[in-house]
Amino acid sequence: MTKWIDISQPLHNGIAHWPGDTAFSYEISFSKSQTGSVNIGKITTSLHTGTHVDAPFHFVNHGEKIHDLDVNLFIGKAKIIDVSHYEKIGAKELHDVDLNGVDHLLLRTSPENNPNQFPINIPYLLPDLAPFLQKCGIKLVGVDIPSVDPLDSKEMAAHHALYQHGIMILENIVLRHIEPGDYELIALPLPIMGADGSPVRAVVKRINSEGM
Repeated sequence: MTKWIDISQPLHNGIAHWPGDTAFSYEISFSKSQTGSVNIGKITTSLHTGTHVDAPFHFVNHGEKIHDLDVNLFIGKAKIIDVSHYEKIGAKELHDVDLNGVDHLLLRTSPENNPNQFPINIPYLLPDLAPFLQKCGIKLVGVDIPSVDPLDSKEMAAHHALYQHGIMILENIVLRHIEPGDYELIALPLPIMGADGSPVRAVVKRINSEGM
C-alpha cells in the first residue's frame, strides 16, 4: 500500500524564523507532578515559521483570513517538479511541464535547504507565473523556501499576482527526499479566526501510473 509521506518542517525551539519575527517556542506550562494527572504544554510562534499557508490577509488588508478559506483548496492532485537549476521561476521556465489534471504545483528549488538556518538568498517566483498557472487550473503553489518572493521584497509581486489569480501559497515544505512526479496532497491549515496564516502538516502520497 502506498503510504503518506510527511513534507513538513518539524517545529522545535531551534527552527529558523524570519529575522525579527517571533521564534517558535514550546515548553511545559504545567507538569504532571504539578497537576497530578497530565503534562500541559504551550507554544509561542509566528504563523509564518515552518511549513505554513499564507492567507491573503497576510499581504492584502481586505484579503480573506485563514478561517475564510475553503479546505478543498488544500487537498487534491499535486505535481512535484525540480526547478533547482533556476534562480527565477516564471511561465517560460514551466512552459513544457504537463499540468493537465493537476490542482497543486509543488516546486523543489534546492536539495540542500536547511530548516534550522534561515537562508540569505532564495530563488523566487515571477509574477507572470500566476496567470499561466491559472490557465492550467492550478489552485495552490508550494515552495520549499520561506517565501515565493525575494526575501527583501516590499512589493510582494508574486504574492499579489497569485492572489489575483486565485492561487493559494504554501511555503517551507520539505521536498529534498521526494522524487518528482504525481501525488495526492493534504496540507490543511488550522481554522484560526482572523489569522493571516497558519502552520500546516503537509503530506503527499504517490499516485501510481495505473491510477492516473
